[in-house]
Amino acid sequence: MAVSAANETTLLTFRLADEVYALDILKVREVLDFTTVTKVPRTPDFMRGVINLRGSVVPVVDLRLKFGMSMTEKTVNTCVIIAEVTVDGETTVLGALADSVQEVLDLEDGQISSPPKIGTKLRTEFIKGMGNRNDQFLIILDIDRVFSADEIARVQPPGAEAGSVA
Repeated sequence: MAVSAANETTLLTFRLADEVYALDILKVREVLDFTTVTKVPRTPDFMRGVINLRGSVVPVVDLRLKFGMSMTEKTVNTCVIIAEVTVDGETTVLGALADSVQEVLDLEDGQISSPPKIGTKLRTEFIKGMGNRNDQFLIILDIDRVFSADEIARVQPPGAEAGSVA
């Protein structure tokens, strides 16, 4: 996570359904308005398709579907968070649909708790921690662990190079 001299972490917060999530700002390249997504056949359900980002093909995933929620619906606030994901030493640029982006904020170490331990059958290793701001929890994602290497390979369009977006 991005840590400053005062032991703060800088995060981009966004909303999926009724929950607030956050990503380390160092993993975020930019935030785009929702645009036309071209569907790619034979990809996982959570893969909504690809977009053209300044001449590069970028896969777009629906985090709501990945997390077992309903599909993200296009609204005036729907956006695509362009992030760098590193799995097995390979960096891939992908877009993640979000219902809305909230803000960029700094949380001190004391405002971040360890991820919850929820039994052995539920996967929570993609949760880096739980932030607490104004008595509201936000789920801090470890974007590098949200997707497996196999899933990243399956969402990578044919001919696309890992990390090919300049």
